[in-house]
Amino acid sequence: MSPVQVTKPRVAAKPWGREIIYAESDRFAGKILEVKKGQRLSLQYHKQKHETMYVQRGALRLTVGTSSEALEELELRPGDVIDLPPGTIHRLEALEDSEILEASSPELDDVVRLQDDYHREDSASDDTSA
Repeated sequence: MSPVQVTKPRVAAKPWGREIIYAESDRFAGKILEVKKGQRLSLQYHKQKHETMYVQRGALRLTVGTSSEALEELELRPGDVIDLPPGTIHRLEALEDSEILEASSPELDDVVRLQDDYHREDSASDDTSA
């Protein structure tokens, strides 16, 4: 029997687009975020989760900072990489249809929402993230 297993990713529809989880283990996770133009993710932070994102295509506005009083906005384009250690407040907004590759630590449900356009609660109380 081969040690390699072919599987299908887990795909979750989101109000801002969709999330494709293609890797999930006790050590890391891998996702593709597809964000529709004009949509944005929650203004959020993670208590434990560490994320690194690579912009595959599109254009995004990143709101980021270490506190609600110290947020800045950056524009992201294909090829840009952002590293988001735990505690970093962040939000992505798609300026055009965008695709982001995300590698992270495995705490996929670790989302503390500060603002959410879709009136969702923290993922600890439901099964959605970002």
